[in-house]
Amino acid sequence: MPPPADIVKVAIEWPGAFPKLMEIDQKKPLSAIIKEVCEGWSLGNHENFALQIADATNFYITEKNRNDIKNGSILRLTTSPYQTAVQLHERIQSSSMDAKLESLKDLANASRDITFAQEFINLDGISLLTQMVESGTERYQKLQKIMKPCFGDLLSFTLTAFVELMDHGIVSWDTFSVAFIKKIAGYVNKSAMDTAVLQRSLAILESMVLNSQDLYHKVAQEITIGQLIPHLQGTDQDIQTYTIAVINALFLKAPEEKRQEMAHILAQKQLRSIILSNVIRSPTPINDEMAHQLYVLQVLTFNLLEDRMMTKMDPQDQAQRDIIFELRRIAFDVECEPNNSGSIEKRKSMYTRDYKKLGFINHVNPAVDFTQIPPGMLALDNMLYFAKHHQDSYIRIVLENSSREDKHECPFGRSSIELTKMLCEIMKVGELPSENCHDFHPMFFTHDRSFEEFFCICIQLLNKTWKEMRATSEDFNKVMQVVREQIMRALTLKPNSLDQFKSRLQNLSYTEILKIRQSERMNQEDFQSRPILELREKIQPEIMELIKQQRLNRLCEGTCFRKISSRRRQDKFWYCRLSPNHKVLHYGDLEESPQGEVPHDSLQDKLPVADIKAVITGKDCPHMKEKGALKQNKEVLELAFSVLYESDEYLNFIAPDKHEYCVWTDGLNALLGKEMTSDYTKSDMDTLLSMEMKLRLLDLENIQIPEAPPPIPKEPSNYDFVYDCN
Repeated sequence: MPPPADIVKVAIEWPGAFPKLMEIDQKKPLSAIIKEVCEGWSLGNHENFALQIADATNFYITEKNRNDIKNGSILRLTTSPYQTAVQLHERIQSSSMDAKLESLKDLANASRDITFAQEFINLDGISLLTQMVESGTERYQKLQKIMKPCFGDLLSFTLTAFVELMDHGIVSWDTFSVAFIKKIAGYVNKSAMDTAVLQRSLAILESMVLNSQDLYHKVAQEITIGQLIPHLQGTDQDIQTYTIAVINALFLKAPEEKRQEMAHILAQKQLRSIILSNVIRSPTPINDEMAHQLYVLQVLTFNLLEDRMMTKMDPQDQAQRDIIFELRRIAFDVECEPNNSGSIEKRKSMYTRDYKKLGFINHVNPAVDFTQIPPGMLALDNMLYFAKHHQDSYIRIVLENSSREDKHECPFGRSSIELTKMLCEIMKVGELPSENCHDFHPMFFTHDRSFEEFFCICIQLLNKTWKEMRATSEDFNKVMQVVREQIMRALTLKPNSLDQFKSRLQNLSYTEILKIRQSERMNQEDFQSRPILELREKIQPEIMELIKQQRLNRLCEGTCFRKISSRRRQDKFWYCRLSPNHKVLHYGDLEESPQGEVPHDSLQDKLPVADIKAVITGKDCPHMKEKGALKQNKEVLELAFSVLYESDEYLNFIAPDKHEYCVWTDGLNALLGKEMTSDYTKSDMDTLLSMEMKLRLLDLENIQIPEAPPPIPKEPSNYDFVYDCN
């Protein structure tokens, strides 16, 4: 007979004694259990004791997390969080260097637990740590030369404890003094600093900037880009990652009017080329965190174009009109004519003719073409860059099209405006970076004017595709669709340089795109005749049942989900899976992401499927509403779903990716007898239905398929025909 669900069998350790095996009744108060354990070892004052998980985490058992205790767990009887906090608070102020160092090390480890952290913070522990950083460590500066490793460790453990305590979100970042900020900035600015101290100092600066606008201004006064750059030139990828994270934070929180100025400083300090040579082209593989920071930097850099993208051209602004005159001059090499040469009508007629050749929609006043936002003035900037830096290609395109028949000319002006708008959409100019995205493109770090160079390559591609399609003005939108497809397919290959991107596009000609489309169309072929439509309708329920079974099988295998936490670098996980009889959801916390399936018996929490009332997705989920103030990004919203069960309680999920999101929402809806509506189901339905239709419609040329399989032939009389291949 299985033990009651509320009874957990554990082993409890106490220093100097044999471990004690006992059964914990989860219905009894935790204080009563601790009292019982203490009495077993004849220990008084049970209020001063607590239970810990006996592993690397050493997390305290509380009334909130006691249900996480699993059968077979090893617990440790230890001093209570309050007592431990009081002891460490006293010990870290010891005059003995060794005692101080040991106690700070213990504090750094203990601070990862929120129960201890709360007690230590209540003792004004964070103020004590900041005072130690501001003034206390100076007492040991004299010892630094003879005890340098010891001094580095002392400071490292102090900052580690501070970071761990602040990560719990209990204390506001706005409470710190300028003296403390100056100290932390000083550790970053020093050329020779202990790696651990530097890493934690950078992490503190990043958190300060991201969590407080007031602290951003104070940090920005203390640290410059020039002081951060040297940290990128080393070989430690963690230090490089934290450095780029601080630069990104300063970039993100800078007022709009200062971002262009900051970008100018980054260009002066050659940040791009330093990242390219020391990070992207480094022999060390780029990890996920570094890839994310490079992606954020890429997004923030492109977002500098938003101002020009959303600026309309003023047709009365002579400086802006001069840019259009410059485009005309470069294209047709027109000598500057004196104002009195020819009549006004003659000059207007000549300008109109040239503007028509340049492909503007409004031949009389091309400035009107740039009043559409987006792309606004950004399109004109790109055209001028192309005309000045790729003059031969610019002149060739303009003259080539001006000599074609009217209906076949590719309008350079209109194409440039629409292409700029398309590139802004592809690169999501103006959107905030996504929290979990790692999609950076190395080629954008190979040139100081990468967006303009990107445009120059794509405008030449557009002209080439136009010719290959033998397009007319009526085909303009079709050409743009093909060009978008060519660009997107080339970008997915992640070219390492702009030249490599250009060569990828050469291999994606219009003919090749047609072949790819034809191949995809054949895989998704859809016959429209009535008998075939009737056959589809007949087969569809069978396929849907097959998909349903696949979804439920996947739920039975289970999935590892990431917990939402304020500290993205230290992920916590939990696992959920469906029982084989499809009646219970088993779930529970994990210390790390599992390699395979997690067995049911290790997942302590259960949710009967019969208790589930509904499946909620997206912004309607309670865990998305709670986080609304943090500007939940679009990507996380798309992966969030919740299960509503009795008493209006929720089980909240954030899927690891879109595929798992579709699998789980489909599977849960199937369990509730509801329709499976995900994109993944539609895709599976199309694929499986297409395959089944093709199999059933195969032309077998009147071959009769026998009811029974053919007989197995007799064995041969000898095996002389067998020989050794060796």
